Order: sequence, then C-alpha cells, then structure tokens
Amino acid sequence: MERFFRRSKIEWMPKIFYRFYDKAEMDIQKYIIWHYNIVRGHSYNNYLSPDAAEKLIFPR
Repeated sequence: MERFFRRSKIEWMPKIFYRFYDKAEMDIQKYIIWHYNIVRGHSYNNYLSPDAAEKLIFPR
C-alpha cells in the first residue's frame, strides 16, 4: 500500500491542491482504474498491467 501512494504521488498527483473533494476523488478513481490497472506494468506480473495479466489467466 505504501508503494502505491508513493508511486501515485510521483506519477500523477497534481502540484496544486483541489478546491473540491469530489473532483479529487473522481481524479483518484480515474488514476487507479486507468493508469494503475490498465497501463502501468507491475514487476509481480512480469511487467504486465494487472488488466493484461488477468486476461491471460481468464480469457474472455
């Protein structure tokens, strides 16, 4: 979990603060769903994204 927060701060977190909680929450959800699960490779999965690794295990 700590690594996730560190990576999110380095890769994505904007340098300015959000004025509204709802906008921040929406952007964080987009980051997790799109970048962290679909785009970013993870060493545990032989540098495949979680989405790609899951598709190899459970083809549709």
